[in-house]
Amino acid sequence: MFIYMSTKQVRVLVLVCSTRPGALGPAVGEWLTKAITPRAAELGAELVPLALADLDLPFLDEEEHPSSGVYRNEHTRRWSAIVDEADGFIVVTPEYNYGMPASLKNALDYLSREWAWKPVGFVSYGNTSAGTRAVQHAKEVVTTLRLVPLGATVALRIADTVRDGEVRPAAAADEAALGVLDELVRVAHALRPMRERARPASQAGPEPGSYLRRLTPDDAPEVTVLQRCCWVDEALANDPLTVPALHETVEQVRDWLAAWHAIGLWRDGRLLGMVRTRRDDAEWHVGRLGVAPDLRGRGLGRWLLRTAEAAADPACDRIVLSTGAGSRSNIALYQSEGYRPAPLPAEAATIRLTKNALKTA
Repeated sequence: MFIYMSTKQVRVLVLVCSTRPGALGPAVGEWLTKAITPRAAELGAELVPLALADLDLPFLDEEEHPSSGVYRNEHTRRWSAIVDEADGFIVVTPEYNYGMPASLKNALDYLSREWAWKPVGFVSYGNTSAGTRAVQHAKEVVTTLRLVPLGATVALRIADTVRDGEVRPAAAADEAALGVLDELVRVAHALRPMRERARPASQAGPEPGSYLRRLTPDDAPEVTVLQRCCWVDEALANDPLTVPALHETVEQVRDWLAAWHAIGLWRDGRLLGMVRTRRDDAEWHVGRLGVAPDLRGRGLGRWLLRTAEAAADPACDRIVLSTGAGSRSNIALYQSEGYRPAPLPAEAATIRLTKNALKTA
């Protein structure tokens, strides 16, 4: 059995599509969720069952094109938030007249950006074709929305699946369902960098293919690793070796990520560099500026520093940062950017540097 290890949980929306009263879909969805829940726990995936019938989406009634992201109606905004939070989808669908149900097509048509770069697997059910023609129809649509359909599928013939009024597929169907989940989680992790880069809140970075986004407490494992890579030189250059960034636990990093405004530079899912900022009265404090050791010398630290300065609260008069008193390269960088060291006792372990905040009219 393959178990994918990652620091981030994958949120999987299990979407039951039939809205017809008395439809078989809810029972198929219940079987599917029960069959894959133990594996989801092993993979670190969160399953979120949802029936389109419960959303009560009318036929598309937005004036603006979905690609605009401008939604007038509350039901659209609610649906947008649900899809946006998901990392992948398992669609439970019947086949109606050689195609997918109108409820699924309508739900897809409501949105645009929210679907992009997320995997979608299908569990179909029907009579002669076991719903496979609905899946083929749906794949033509989802690829246009930049959803990524999986190769693994589950196809249930109703005559072989429903026994004594209950959905009880053969054991092979359970194995196929696990295959869908396994593949979906792997693809969801692989596509995560593309999803993040496509978000409106991210911006292009200085390295080809890199992007900048705010760090959240969920990023604590990656931040912890970067800190321990970056601050070894800082520790060696200073005495004693008590640099906090080298000793913080993941939980301690998670706590300060919630308290500071921290941004990270990413590429292909790797955290390349970071910096954090916070206002303290009339001072804008900058800290934890770090760049992966193999990427130093490319100006990334200087770029991150200037990005942090540009975000300074307009009410702040000074920008303040600190570094080890023995960290000559850090001090040289900061002085080249206009920072001046504050007078400190000769035996001080750290040095505080400040510069006037840039005021804009």
